[in-house]
Amino acid sequence: MSASESSGKVVIVTGAARGIGRATAVRFAEEGAKIAAWDVNIGNADLLRAEVDAAGGQAIVTRVDVTDSESVNEAVAAVIERWGRVDVLVNNAGIVRDAQLVKWKDGQVESVMSDDLFDGVLDVNLKAVFYCTRAVAPHMIRQKSGVILTASSIVGLYGNFGQTNYAAAKAAVVNMTRTWARELGRYGIRVNAVAPGFIATDMVAGMPRNVLDRMIEHTPLARMGEPRDIAEAYAWLASDRAAFVHGIVLSVDGGLVLGT
Repeated sequence: MSASESSGKVVIVTGAARGIGRATAVRFAEEGAKIAAWDVNIGNADLLRAEVDAAGGQAIVTRVDVTDSESVNEAVAAVIERWGRVDVLVNNAGIVRDAQLVKWKDGQVESVMSDDLFDGVLDVNLKAVFYCTRAVAPHMIRQKSGVILTASSIVGLYGNFGQTNYAAAKAAVVNMTRTWARELGRYGIRVNAVAPGFIATDMVAGMPRNVLDRMIEHTPLARMGEPRDIAEAYAWLASDRAAFVHGIVLSVDGGLVLGT
């Protein structure tokens, strides 16, 4: 993405306080973008704002609960009031809450995935994507342009042990992406998803070490990805170089194929 094509563009990044979201905010800032950085936990807001400013962008850092549609609507309205438009939405916010559907031991049920675990992950990883995209779409339709990017996952493509909730949500956003590509393309709005592999973030760091080691063993590039790897994919998909890329899921996973 060249500075000439992105300078001054308004980019909303959800889950921007750390990890992939933070790297994405900084990456777009390097191109001179105006960043609306949203997170439910913005304790390090000053540091994030300073990083965006140092990279060459402008930032407003806002506490937004993306699982609350009114909170999302108000945050979008604030962006429009300040900057007049939204050019890019990056639906990045996500959580994991792992458990087996049914854990069986010694001939009986030891535990199950609870309603709260299932609903909590669906709220952040699926419903929030719907809320944020629904809120920005009318503004993009009016301006006859825009890019909507959503974090799926290789888990959403292949499934994963102990992640019924996460896999379901990440699979669902793939088909929301394809549906919105059909609905919004006529207005000049491009809609795509990115499916990261195992990326060195706080969320992944909480997984058991033996699981991470197995995933690295199955990755042809023999390493975990870095948040910057995903940020670069978002930046490319938002750029004019991807002007005819629409309705796809871009895997950024180092060649990982689960089950091999």
